[in-house]
Amino acid sequence: MSSPRPYILSETNWKTVKNEDYDVAVLPWGATEAHNYHLPYGTDVIQCDYVAAESARKAWEREAKPVVLPTVPFGVNTGQLDVDLCLNMNPSTQMAVLSDIADVLERQGIPKLVILNGHGGNHFKQMLRTLPVDFPDLFSCALNWYQAADDERYFDEPGDHAGEMESSTMMHIVPDWVLPLSEAGDGRANKFTVPALNEGWTFVQREWTQVTEDTGVGNPAAATAEKGEAFLNAVTDNIADFLVDLANTDNDSLYE
Repeated sequence: MSSPRPYILSETNWKTVKNEDYDVAVLPWGATEAHNYHLPYGTDVIQCDYVAAESARKAWEREAKPVVLPTVPFGVNTGQLDVDLCLNMNPSTQMAVLSDIADVLERQGIPKLVILNGHGGNHFKQMLRTLPVDFPDLFSCALNWYQAADDERYFDEPGDHAGEMESSTMMHIVPDWVLPLSEAGDGRANKFTVPALNEGWTFVQREWTQVTEDTGVGNPAAATAEKGEAFLNAVTDNIADFLVDLANTDNDSLYE
Protein backbone atom coordinates (compact mmCIF):
# COMPACT_ATOMS: atom_id res chain seq x y z
CA MET A 1 0.00 0.00 0.00
CA SER A 2 1.31 3.46 -0.90
CA SER A 3 2.42 5.98 1.72
CA PRO A 4 0.25 8.98 2.58
CA ARG A 5 0.81 11.90 0.23
CA PRO A 6 1.70 14.99 2.31
CA TYR A 7 -0.15 17.29 -0.10
CA ILE A 8 -3.48 15.43 0.33
CA LEU A 9 -4.98 16.56 3.62
CA SER A 10 -7.28 13.56 4.08
CA GLU A 11 -4.31 11.18 3.81
CA THR A 12 -1.80 12.96 5.98
CA ASN A 13 -1.56 13.48 9.74
CA TRP A 14 -0.90 16.10 12.38
CA LYS A 15 2.71 15.00 12.76
CA THR A 16 3.27 15.98 9.13
CA VAL A 17 0.93 18.95 8.94
CA LYS A 18 2.38 20.79 11.94
CA ASN A 19 5.80 20.83 10.30
CA GLU A 20 4.65 21.99 6.85
CA ASP A 21 4.26 25.56 5.65
CA TYR A 22 1.49 25.27 3.07
CA ASP A 23 1.25 28.21 0.69
CA VAL A 24 -1.96 27.38 -1.24
CA ALA A 25 -5.10 25.49 -0.24
CA VAL A 26 -6.81 23.75 -3.15
CA LEU A 27 -10.52 23.05 -2.68
CA PRO A 28 -11.85 20.64 -5.33
CA TRP A 29 -15.59 21.08 -5.89
CA GLY A 30 -17.64 18.56 -7.83
CA ALA A 31 -21.22 17.33 -7.95
CA THR A 32 -23.22 14.13 -7.65
CA GLU A 33 -25.37 13.59 -10.71
CA ALA A 34 -26.22 11.21 -13.53
CA HIS A 35 -23.68 11.02 -16.37
CA ASN A 36 -25.40 9.23 -19.25
CA TYR A 37 -25.83 5.48 -18.75
CA HIS A 38 -22.16 4.49 -18.64
CA LEU A 39 -20.45 6.86 -16.18
CA PRO A 40 -20.87 6.90 -12.38
CA TYR A 41 -22.76 9.55 -10.46
CA GLY A 42 -19.48 10.57 -8.83
CA THR A 43 -17.78 11.44 -12.13
CA ASP A 44 -17.23 15.11 -11.25
CA VAL A 45 -15.85 14.19 -7.82
CA ILE A 46 -13.54 11.50 -9.19
CA GLN A 47 -12.16 13.84 -11.82
CA CYS A 48 -11.64 16.62 -9.27
CA ASP A 49 -9.84 14.24 -6.92
CA TYR A 50 -7.51 13.11 -9.68
CA VAL A 51 -6.77 16.53 -11.19
CA ALA A 52 -6.20 18.21 -7.82
CA ALA A 53 -3.89 15.46 -6.58
CA GLU A 54 -1.86 15.18 -9.77
CA SER A 55 -1.51 18.96 -10.10
CA ALA A 56 -0.39 19.23 -6.48
CA ARG A 57 2.09 16.40 -6.94
CA LYS A 58 3.69 18.16 -9.89
CA ALA A 59 3.77 21.45 -7.97
CA TRP A 60 5.46 19.78 -4.97
CA GLU A 61 8.14 18.41 -7.27
CA ARG A 62 8.96 22.08 -7.96
CA GLU A 63 9.04 22.95 -4.24
CA ALA A 64 5.66 24.65 -4.02
CA LYS A 65 3.52 23.53 -1.08
CA PRO A 66 -0.16 23.31 -2.02
CA VAL A 67 -2.46 21.25 0.18
CA VAL A 68 -5.52 19.59 -1.35
CA LEU A 69 -8.61 19.77 0.85
CA PRO A 70 -11.35 17.11 0.68
CA THR A 71 -13.53 17.44 -2.40
CA VAL A 72 -16.98 18.93 -1.91
CA PRO A 73 -19.24 16.31 -3.55
CA PHE A 74 -22.39 18.43 -4.05
CA GLY A 75 -22.97 21.07 -6.71
CA VAL A 76 -25.76 23.24 -8.04
CA ASN A 77 -28.14 20.77 -9.71
CA THR A 78 -31.42 22.68 -9.62
CA GLY A 79 -32.07 21.78 -13.26
CA GLN A 80 -31.85 18.05 -12.50
CA LEU A 81 -34.16 17.76 -9.51
CA ASP A 82 -36.43 15.40 -11.44
CA VAL A 83 -33.52 13.02 -12.20
CA ASP A 84 -33.34 10.37 -9.48
CA LEU A 85 -30.63 11.04 -6.89
CA CYS A 86 -29.09 14.04 -8.59
CA LEU A 87 -28.16 15.89 -5.41
CA ASN A 88 -28.38 19.67 -5.17
CA MET A 89 -26.52 22.26 -3.12
CA ASN A 90 -27.83 25.80 -3.54
CA PRO A 91 -25.39 28.69 -4.13
CA SER A 92 -26.28 30.18 -0.75
CA THR A 93 -25.14 26.94 0.90
CA GLN A 94 -21.97 26.94 -1.18
CA MET A 95 -21.24 30.47 0.03
CA ALA A 96 -21.70 29.37 3.64
CA VAL A 97 -19.28 26.47 3.11
CA LEU A 98 -16.74 28.75 1.43
CA SER A 99 -16.97 31.30 4.22
CA ASP A 100 -16.35 28.69 6.90
CA ILE A 101 -13.32 27.31 5.05
CA ALA A 102 -11.97 30.79 4.32
CA ASP A 103 -12.27 31.67 8.00
CA VAL A 104 -10.14 28.66 8.98
CA LEU A 105 -7.49 29.33 6.33
CA GLU A 106 -7.14 33.01 7.20
CA ARG A 107 -6.93 32.30 10.94
CA GLN A 108 -4.24 29.68 10.35
CA GLY A 109 -2.14 31.77 8.01
CA ILE A 110 -2.61 29.91 4.74
CA PRO A 111 -2.62 32.87 2.37
CA LYS A 112 -4.32 31.54 -0.77
CA LEU A 113 -7.39 29.50 -1.70
CA VAL A 114 -7.95 27.98 -5.13
CA ILE A 115 -11.36 26.45 -5.88
CA LEU A 116 -10.81 23.69 -8.43
CA ASN A 117 -14.23 23.27 -10.01
CA GLY A 118 -15.37 20.20 -11.89
CA HIS A 119 -19.08 20.86 -12.47
CA GLY A 120 -20.58 23.15 -15.07
CA GLY A 121 -23.45 24.14 -12.78
CA ASN A 122 -21.10 25.66 -10.20
CA HIS A 123 -20.35 29.35 -10.67
CA PHE A 124 -18.23 31.04 -8.01
CA LYS A 125 -17.67 34.47 -9.57
CA GLN A 126 -20.07 36.44 -7.37
CA MET A 127 -18.91 34.58 -4.26
CA LEU A 128 -15.31 35.47 -5.06
CA ARG A 129 -16.32 39.11 -5.38
CA THR A 130 -17.70 39.14 -1.84
CA LEU A 131 -15.35 36.73 -0.01
CA PRO A 132 -12.48 39.27 0.28
CA VAL A 133 -14.77 41.69 2.10
CA ASP A 134 -14.90 39.36 5.10
CA PHE A 135 -11.46 37.78 4.60
CA PRO A 136 -9.16 40.50 3.24
CA ASP A 137 -5.93 38.62 4.01
CA LEU A 138 -6.93 35.57 1.98
CA PHE A 139 -6.45 35.54 -1.79
CA SER A 140 -9.19 33.44 -3.39
CA CYS A 141 -9.82 32.39 -6.97
CA ALA A 142 -11.48 29.62 -8.96
CA LEU A 143 -10.71 27.60 -12.05
CA ASN A 144 -12.61 25.04 -14.10
CA TRP A 145 -10.14 22.18 -14.48
CA TYR A 146 -11.62 21.10 -17.80
CA GLN A 147 -10.78 24.49 -19.30
CA ALA A 148 -7.11 24.39 -18.26
CA ALA A 149 -6.18 22.90 -21.66
CA ASP A 150 -7.76 23.11 -25.10
CA ASP A 151 -9.99 20.03 -25.30
CA GLU A 152 -10.43 20.41 -29.06
CA ARG A 153 -6.78 19.42 -29.49
CA TYR A 154 -7.49 16.03 -27.93
CA PHE A 155 -11.08 15.13 -28.85
CA ASP A 156 -13.14 15.09 -32.04
CA GLU A 157 -16.30 16.20 -30.18
CA PRO A 158 -15.51 16.94 -26.52
CA GLY A 159 -19.17 17.23 -25.52
CA ASP A 160 -20.84 19.13 -22.73
CA HIS A 161 -21.71 16.39 -20.24
CA ALA A 162 -20.63 12.72 -20.26
CA GLY A 163 -19.46 13.05 -23.84
CA GLU A 164 -16.14 12.13 -25.42
CA MET A 165 -13.99 14.20 -23.06
CA GLU A 166 -15.49 13.09 -19.76
CA SER A 167 -15.79 9.50 -20.90
CA SER A 168 -12.14 9.45 -21.99
CA THR A 169 -10.87 10.91 -18.71
CA MET A 170 -12.89 8.44 -16.68
CA MET A 171 -11.65 5.57 -18.84
CA HIS A 172 -8.14 6.60 -17.82
CA ILE A 173 -8.80 7.31 -14.12
CA VAL A 174 -11.20 4.49 -13.18
CA PRO A 175 -11.66 2.21 -16.19
CA ASP A 176 -13.44 -0.47 -14.16
CA TRP A 177 -16.20 1.99 -13.26
CA VAL A 178 -17.06 2.84 -16.86
CA LEU A 179 -19.58 0.63 -18.64
CA PRO A 180 -18.86 -0.40 -22.25
CA LEU A 181 -19.56 2.44 -24.65
CA SER A 182 -22.06 0.16 -26.39
CA GLU A 183 -24.28 0.68 -23.33
CA ALA A 184 -24.05 4.48 -23.45
CA GLY A 185 -26.68 6.73 -24.94
CA ASP A 186 -25.72 8.94 -27.87
CA GLY A 187 -25.94 12.10 -25.78
CA ARG A 188 -28.21 13.86 -28.24
CA ALA A 189 -29.42 17.18 -26.85
CA ASN A 190 -32.48 19.20 -27.79
CA LYS A 191 -31.95 22.89 -28.50
CA PHE A 192 -34.11 25.79 -27.39
CA THR A 193 -36.84 26.93 -29.74
CA VAL A 194 -35.83 30.58 -29.11
CA PRO A 195 -32.67 31.05 -31.24
CA ALA A 196 -30.90 33.52 -28.94
CA LEU A 197 -30.95 31.01 -26.10
CA ASN A 198 -28.66 28.77 -28.19
CA GLU A 199 -26.15 31.47 -29.18
CA GLY A 200 -24.12 31.94 -26.00
CA TRP A 201 -24.90 35.59 -25.30
CA THR A 202 -27.94 34.77 -23.19
CA PHE A 203 -28.18 32.46 -20.23
CA VAL A 204 -30.98 30.30 -18.91
CA GLN A 205 -30.87 27.16 -16.82
CA ARG A 206 -31.56 24.05 -18.85
CA GLU A 207 -34.26 21.69 -17.65
CA TRP A 208 -32.29 18.51 -18.04
CA THR A 209 -35.04 16.00 -18.81
CA GLN A 210 -36.31 18.30 -21.55
CA VAL A 211 -32.83 18.53 -23.06
CA THR A 212 -31.71 14.89 -23.06
CA GLU A 213 -33.14 11.40 -22.63
CA ASP A 214 -29.98 9.67 -21.39
CA THR A 215 -28.76 12.62 -19.22
CA GLY A 216 -25.72 13.03 -21.48
CA VAL A 217 -24.97 16.00 -23.72
CA GLY A 218 -22.39 14.94 -26.27
CA ASN A 219 -21.66 11.63 -27.98
CA PRO A 220 -19.12 9.47 -26.09
CA ALA A 221 -18.63 6.97 -28.95
CA ALA A 222 -15.10 8.10 -29.87
CA ALA A 223 -13.80 8.15 -26.28
CA THR A 224 -10.57 6.32 -25.41
CA ALA A 225 -8.43 6.08 -22.30
CA GLU A 226 -5.43 7.26 -24.32
CA LYS A 227 -7.18 10.52 -25.22
CA GLY A 228 -8.15 10.98 -21.59
CA GLU A 229 -4.60 10.45 -20.38
CA ALA A 230 -3.16 12.96 -22.85
CA PHE A 231 -5.72 15.60 -21.94
CA LEU A 232 -5.29 15.08 -18.21
CA ASN A 233 -1.52 15.37 -18.55
CA ALA A 234 -1.91 18.72 -20.27
CA VAL A 235 -4.48 19.94 -17.75
CA THR A 236 -2.43 19.00 -14.69
CA ASP A 237 0.77 20.44 -16.18
CA ASN A 238 -0.97 23.78 -16.66
CA ILE A 239 -2.62 23.80 -13.25
CA ALA A 240 0.67 22.84 -11.60
CA ASP A 241 2.34 25.79 -13.36
CA PHE A 242 -0.38 28.04 -11.96
CA LEU A 243 0.00 26.68 -8.42
CA VAL A 244 3.75 27.18 -8.52
CA ASP A 245 3.44 30.73 -9.82
CA LEU A 246 0.78 31.53 -7.22
CA ALA A 247 2.82 30.01 -4.39
CA ASN A 248 5.83 32.09 -5.39
CA THR A 249 3.89 35.37 -5.48
CA ASP A 250 3.06 37.30 -2.31
CA ASN A 251 -0.54 38.45 -1.98
CA ASP A 252 0.62 42.07 -2.02
CA SER A 253 2.61 41.53 -5.24
CA LEU A 254 -0.14 40.22 -7.53
CA TYR A 255 -0.14 43.36 -9.72
CA GLU A 256 2.69 44.83 -11.75
